[in-house]
Amino acid sequence: MAEPLVVDQSPREFFREAVSSALSTRRLRIEGETEFYLVNLLATRLDLRQAEGAGGLDEPLALILARALEGDRERRFRELRRLGDTALFLAGFFSDRLARSPVGERYYVAMGQRAYGALAGGGLASRGTEALYDELARRFQDFADLFAEISELAELRSNRGLVKLYERFLLTGSRRLAERLRARGVALFAPGRKPGDLAS
Repeated sequence: MAEPLVVDQSPREFFREAVSSALSTRRLRIEGETEFYLVNLLATRLDLRQAEGAGGLDEPLALILARALEGDRERRFRELRRLGDTALFLAGFFSDRLARSPVGERYYVAMGQRAYGALAGGGLASRGTEALYDELARRFQDFADLFAEISELAELRSNRGLVKLYERFLLTGSRRLAERLRARGVALFAPGRKPGDLAS
């Protein structure tokens, strides 16, 4: 059985520190409301995964979008937010899995950006939250990368996690992953090359 992600902290406390640290490392400045939203999104998704196992995240994004388009105003808002949140979480935490999927990570990024953009500019969000959804739409890739960094930092604490990160590096060729792995003393080879060929 996997070790729990959070030991002495509540999920919100853990993710508040993780988001703050990752923002600082990446030198990203975001609105306080957006940071609060991201922390809550991560804590909520952790609760969902513990309650449902891996379920709840495997529903195709197109089905969520279809429900949004068919629903009344309240349901449209709820489903578009769910679409954006799901796309962001998956694009950040499961980019290696998405790289092997038929549609790829770009699809998730595009769907998430459009969902948040519709919330910001479609008259669905309250006036106080339009700016929040606008920032989520405009900087979706930044936030997906932020979530990926949080996931990687958690994985770097174990040998199994290092192996997973190395496999993700081989799949994606991510420079961010390369830096993380090199910092832990892992010798890297370029994706698609044999171990005898050193990566630069």
